[in-house]
Amino acid sequence: MKTRVVTIVILLLILTVLLTRNNERISNTLLHFINPLKQNYRALTQEIEDTSQSYIFQQQSIERLKKENVLLHKLLLDQAHYLQQLQSIYDVLPSLEKSPIKSIAISETISYVKLNSFSQIILTQPQGLVSKKLYGLIQGNVVGGVAEVKNNQLYGYLTSDKKCRFGVFIGKKNAPGIAMGESTHEMVVKFIPKWYEIKEGDSVVTSGLDNIFFTQVPVGIVTKVTIQSSYKVAYIKSYNDVLHPKTFFLISDAKNTLATYYDANKTKKPPLEVHSIPTMENNQTQEENLSTIIAKKPLLRESHQIDQTQVDLVEPRVPLERHLSKKVKPRKKPSTKKRKKVERFDTLDLF
Repeated sequence: MKTRVVTIVILLLILTVLLTRNNERISNTLLHFINPLKQNYRALTQEIEDTSQSYIFQQQSIERLKKENVLLHKLLLDQAHYLQQLQSIYDVLPSLEKSPIKSIAISETISYVKLNSFSQIILTQPQGLVSKKLYGLIQGNVVGGVAEVKNNQLYGYLTSDKKCRFGVFIGKKNAPGIAMGESTHEMVVKFIPKWYEIKEGDSVVTSGLDNIFFTQVPVGIVTKVTIQSSYKVAYIKSYNDVLHPKTFFLISDAKNTLATYYDANKTKKPPLEVHSIPTMENNQTQEENLSTIIAKKPLLRESHQIDQTQVDLVEPRVPLERHLSKKVKPRKKPSTKKRKKVERFDTLDLF
């Protein structure tokens, strides 16, 4: 009996040493064997917890569900009015995507990647995920971190990890920046332009420009602002619960919005009157029509030019006095006879 206990303890020590080491090959092989056991154990404990809740804590659950039911009735009335408004839009534009529910999946935490680190976790992997792409994790209704597929495992990096990075907007003027993990309840937003005014207490939300999160997902609140060489840095307190990661909403496609598949040609409104564009089938008739139009326009232009240029474009004759003026003395004392001759010739030239 003692030898069995000693061997089990030795095996556990060996496993802990191997998992804490930085050898990825050994850790990946061990995770492939250990993760299915952890998933089965977690499913079993969840089933036991559900049965205990259903039989032992029925009174508490009934009271809690009554309060939630009242709140959901209020939200239902508001959503019903909102859906009626959307239905009128869908009747006119049936090509709109009604909801981005296809791009949201549920992922649950299996375990931590390392025993001495609480910022990296291993998650259950939904179908359709690809490697070398970051996916957004939402905890409740706030940002929980990002996820990435590596070695057929879904790794989650919480907001306390330095590998967690995504685009954010700060304040009412939407100052852009990149949020990075710093500590347990703190993140750092870098690369904020200097001309934006940021102060303590400003809210931080996701920008949605990096295709990781939807827009306007709450991240945290600004606690301190500093200035570095060419940009501002904001320290924020995150909203999520880093120490209790359990269930996350994984965003597989952040671009799936209401008007993603919008097609203006599929509207039910009557189309506007547009002049028909000629096709290639009636090239002969087009060439004939164009030739007639082109043939008529130059004739009109030529006749118009001839009517106008009979007086304007014909150069007047040079008066004879210019040739005779070479023999005459300089024009210091012009004679009256010369002026009469100029007037007579001018009248003759303008005939």
